[in-house]
Amino acid sequence: MHSKDAQMLVLTALAEGPMHGYAINTAIQSLTGTRLGPGSLYGALARLEARRFIESAGDPSEEQQRQRTVRITTTGRAALRAELEQMTKVARAGLRALGSAPA
Repeated sequence: MHSKDAQMLVLTALAEGPMHGYAINTAIQSLTGTRLGPGSLYGALARLEARRFIESAGDPSEEQQRQRTVRITTTGRAALRAELEQMTKVARAGLRALGSAPA
């Protein structure tokens, strides 16, 4: 899975509310039918936090990232919305081209 895809899945899961790593992966599995590997999940979390799309929502003394609760930021919500709107345009165009969606 591409790192940007993993990041979008994490943001989508966090749009529902703050979660820790295991809960994020469970939400992604419910959405897609598959779980992210630990490297993909925690890599996505690190990249999203570096971009300030997510932030810690729990006790800052929590050492293990998998137990650390994170939440989506306002910037993260805006980025998720923009990406989902773009994906919707692409999906509509593709379905139209395949004759599977109304013009």
